Amino acid sequence: MAIQITRRDFLNGMALGTGASLYGPVNLFGQGEPAMATTGAASVYYPPILTGMRGSHEGSFEVAHALAWHGEKPAHYQVLDEHYDLVVVGAGMSGLAAAWFYRKKMGTDARILLLDNHDDFGGHAKRNEFHHNGRMVLSLAGAQNLESPSRYSEAASGLMADIGINDNFIAAMDANTPDNMALAGKLDADNGVALPGADGHVTIGGNWNAVMYAGEGYEATVRALPLLQSEQDILIAFFGGKRDFLDGLSLSEKWDYVNSVSYNKFLLDRVGLAEQTLPILNAIILHLTGVSGWNLTVLEAIGSGASGIRAMGWLGKAVAAVGTAFLDSLLEVRMFPDGNASVARLLVQKLIPGVAPSMKGPEDVAIASFDYSALDRESHATRLRLSSTVVGVRQVDGKRVEVDYVQQQNPLRITADHCVLACYNGLIPHLCPEMPESQKQGLSYGVKTPFVYANVLLENGRAYSELAATLFQCPYDPFQWVSTAPSMSIGGYEPPRGPDDPMVVFMMHSPMTEPEQPISARDQLRIGRHKIYSTSFARYEQQIRDQLQSLLGKHGFNHETDIRAITVNRIPHGYAYAYLALDDPEWPEGQAPHEIGRAQFGPISIANTDSEAIALMDAAFDAAWRAVQEQTS
Repeated sequence: MAIQITRRDFLNGMALGTGASLYGPVNLFGQGEPAMATTGAASVYYPPILTGMRGSHEGSFEVAHALAWHGEKPAHYQVLDEHYDLVVVGAGMSGLAAAWFYRKKMGTDARILLLDNHDDFGGHAKRNEFHHNGRMVLSLAGAQNLESPSRYSEAASGLMADIGINDNFIAAMDANTPDNMALAGKLDADNGVALPGADGHVTIGGNWNAVMYAGEGYEATVRALPLLQSEQDILIAFFGGKRDFLDGLSLSEKWDYVNSVSYNKFLLDRVGLAEQTLPILNAIILHLTGVSGWNLTVLEAIGSGASGIRAMGWLGKAVAAVGTAFLDSLLEVRMFPDGNASVARLLVQKLIPGVAPSMKGPEDVAIASFDYSALDRESHATRLRLSSTVVGVRQVDGKRVEVDYVQQQNPLRITADHCVLACYNGLIPHLCPEMPESQKQGLSYGVKTPFVYANVLLENGRAYSELAATLFQCPYDPFQWVSTAPSMSIGGYEPPRGPDDPMVVFMMHSPMTEPEQPISARDQLRIGRHKIYSTSFARYEQQIRDQLQSLLGKHGFNHETDIRAITVNRIPHGYAYAYLALDDPEWPEGQAPHEIGRAQFGPISIANTDSEAIALMDAAFDAAWRAVQEQTS
């Protein structure tokens, strides 16, 4: 009998498309007396320890879907006696940064309110925290790392320094990250590949990423794969550059080819691989770009970590700088044990010190105790109100902004002098229907990349320690990356001391795994989002149990007794959309959809990674800086 896992399985978002009656106004928008205090959303629980379905969890999306899909929102609102200098919609990285930049410029007495539809702050950078046998084990729920912090803008670098993450601390992060932590960008760390076999997975350790770049011993590693010899022969030739797979094309034709043909089509037509082999070469780019080799040109894929530089003859040598730039970016990956959740926690504590009054800073952020009941106290100049979905933002009287939101089915209204929309671009046209049509079209163009991050608490790490690496690519499984949770001793955190301690397995799933589709990547991303919404927690749990049993069973693992908790972080609106050469034109400077969409709209500005078309944390900070400058100039 499997140990009962706490779960919050619920009607998924796909059900909304079948009829408004499922989530009609009568269910979502109470018109009577508020069911809870309207001057605060004080939590009586600690969200990071909740298990089951997280991310886009029950209660976080229904109101927004009713608005965006059916045009439904409350007819009447209770007007609260609350006026703010700034209201920020969204308490992810951009929203928290906007509040910080505004307060820094306007003074600590500035009245700021952040509203977020989730029951936790941080956006994608949420924290998963487990406690078992006297140990705390942390893992990632979304945004993972600091990528190339030395290249941050002046504004982003200044924010990092303000919260204590300076050059010295970044160097300490690197020093305190184990050399075997492939997930944290350690290029020399062992990382493997796992393929289904007749008796569980065939796991191959070593450095699989190096194998794909013809690293030492790559031929023997490929020969160990459970593939037909003919496929092995092609992979060896492809990885090792034993021939020019673009032979017969002129230099200009080669250049046109790598910029206009998908990576997967190149693998099929020019390299000669079988279609069933493609997932092996797609697994790395799925989680580094959010899309597959069908959506990227050859050059884009290589620039995102895919192998193939050696297989294009002289042109490959000419474009080797593209692959080198990718490797250089990995050299500067830095990570907290809970990912960028620690950055969010540092920002929240700076904005609202009462949430963790004894916390010193980055040196103890990972272990600091956070009091969520302090987030929305009337006595604080800055307040953060959770479980509050904004449904309308508009300028009134030419001098103030009205913000309508729904909290616990209660329609409420507040006012402010300024508003920063740090939420999903696609929702903004529904919040501000008075915007120019061209701006609404720009906001609606990009489609965020969906993904799922699962964390599985194990009784101990004995079985996993028998594997030959900390991270495995599993190209034929539902979860295509499997890793130990981050094990760095940063922020005061003590990771598992050895295989006898409880451990967390971190698993990443991308729904972008279909064969070639006759539709744009944006439409495929929409389909992927619906797949995530339509998959229940029970289904994810079964996939996780089956995959881990096959991967670890030969080492004594028993999913029925060894799995102690499962948290599935469902992120249907994930990475910001980055333009793709196969689908998107080259717009003149200033005319790309994200640039048109982010235009200031009176006392309303937009700050998110969508507005930068870059899915990185520093882009979120840069967007926040721009929005605050617009509102305070």
